[in-house]
Amino acid sequence: MGVFAGPLAVGQLAIPVANLERALVFYRDVLGLQFLFQAPPGLAFLKCGEVRIMLAQKQQGEPGTPAGVIYYRVADLDAAYSALRSRRATFVDEPHLIARLPDHELWMVFLRDPDDHLLALMAERPLSPADSTSL
Repeated sequence: MGVFAGPLAVGQLAIPVANLERALVFYRDVLGLQFLFQAPPGLAFLKCGEVRIMLAQKQQGEPGTPAGVIYYRVADLDAAYSALRSRRATFVDEPHLIARLPDHELWMVFLRDPDDHLLALMAERPLSPADSTSL
């Protein structure tokens, strides 16, 4: 038997939802994740990079479990923010600087899905050589 060195990557995230169709419209059509398939009972699967997202409809009377915050990496935060606003996503704030590191800045913006789960879009913006010398 081999030695376990720890997980290799995140394979799938489960997000509990009150209404599967409403959540699917948000994650597929508003956020733009790739739809994979639906399966009983009340599951829909999408893909974000190498991670599969499973939307799981809560059963009647089942308590809601918050999904935590899922941070989605985007190439251009301003373009993503503009596109999602035009698709009527509900943002909590506007894109803002989180941290300035030696070689890049970390920018984020937060939004909510139809089940009120907090999500974030994040982008790492490289610094120009002139910017990195002024740290």
